[in-house]
Amino acid sequence: MVVLAVVALLLTTAPPLLSRAMETMEYRAAVRHLLAGLKGARQTAVETGTSVAFTVAPTEHRFGIGEQLTGELPSRLILRLVVADAEVGQDRGAIRFYPDGSATGGSIEILRPSGEGVRLRVDWLLGRVSQEAPGA
Repeated sequence: MVVLAVVALLLTTAPPLLSRAMETMEYRAAVRHLLAGLKGARQTAVETGTSVAFTVAPTEHRFGIGEQLTGELPSRLILRLVVADAEVGQDRGAIRFYPDGSATGGSIEILRPSGEGVRLRVDWLLGRVSQEAPGA
């Protein structure tokens, strides 16, 4: 009886814990992919000597270099962009990196459904990418 009670308890508590763990893994992977994409776009601009736009389509949950939005983010995440007016298109925005390492600047907020999250900020002068709490 005790074994059956323990198994029943495990079966009722395991799914919510697994769901929360999966959400955390998806969130962390999304942050890593966006960070890598931003840093990669800056590096490409410096190496090739041409400007490179890192584009995010928040409603589609996609991102990439220029018009090639090859990266995909989980739909349960909330994305918010703050970018230069010149880099805003229909349902998307971009942060442009220049060959000297500078950028148009801006930020991307990645929020969980609970409202917790992170802001990835790109400095316009140095093109440096940093991570901070939203609202900071």
